[in-house]
Amino acid sequence: MALREAATLRAHKGCVNAVKFNADGQYCMTAGDDRRVLLWNPYRDPAELSPIKEYCAHNHRVLDIALAAGNASFASCGGDRAVFLWDVASGAVSRRLQAHEQRVNAVAFNDDCSVLLSASYDKTVRCWDMRSRSVHPVQSLGEAADSVSAVASAGHFIYSSSIDGCVRTYDLRQGALSVDSFGLPVTHLALSHDGNCLLAATLDSTLRLLDKANGQMLTEYSGHRNESYKLSACFSHDDAYTVGGSEDGSVHVWDLVDAKRVLRLTGHRQPVCGIACHPKRFELLTCSHDGTAKLWRGKSAT
Repeated sequence: MALREAATLRAHKGCVNAVKFNADGQYCMTAGDDRRVLLWNPYRDPAELSPIKEYCAHNHRVLDIALAAGNASFASCGGDRAVFLWDVASGAVSRRLQAHEQRVNAVAFNDDCSVLLSASYDKTVRCWDMRSRSVHPVQSLGEAADSVSAVASAGHFIYSSSIDGCVRTYDLRQGALSVDSFGLPVTHLALSHDGNCLLAATLDSTLRLLDKANGQMLTEYSGHRNESYKLSACFSHDDAYTVGGSEDGSVHVWDLVDAKRVLRLTGHRQPVCGIACHPKRFELLTCSHDGTAKLWRGKSAT
């Protein structure tokens, strides 16, 4: 297995905080400190590689984006304490959601995109009904003791990570909460595609794989450096690998089961804060504090 740097996406001014593939993996979006979200076709000829469209409404840095399953809309959040819902084609803001008291660190849709989740520095996760025009969240989860760094959803469960050192699992059907404590700031979490595992990133240069059902730690991944920054991590499309960024600008790929590092990619000059895996094949998008995003493909890919 090998990947090479196939394209560099340069348009943002300042850090690129998030990068995401759309549902079919043909396009991607990036979000940056320059208050913009950009739409790209990363597979275009590198000589012609420029944003297809830009989305501008935030008045502070954009920290995360979440694309809806049908590719027609997406959500963004950032330092202005707001969450925006956008129409992809027109570039118009269809909803502006404001209830958080501090910056919004992350956004995520539930499985059918009927609910949008937002995680904030104000220690809460807010749940927004996408089928309603209400400007108020339908639920607020306020159990965290510090900034909520990431949020995810699967079925009737909501998962959140916090700088207070905990990953929280909310069972909405049972009205129950379970907490896994790591004793270190948890800066990111990701769910496996098979629904069995959760990947948590902590500020001790370690990724930890947990059994979602009982919180048991299955294995750890190390070799990268993560002591100061919020860095992303994810699963490959087939759950065969875990992928994480490093503060030295490298990207690390580990075998899911035996935790052996199988790839170390170099190309960024500063911390790799965002990673996305292609939904159908083993390709990566990464973004960095160096102001760029990169596409990584197999050496035989065309």
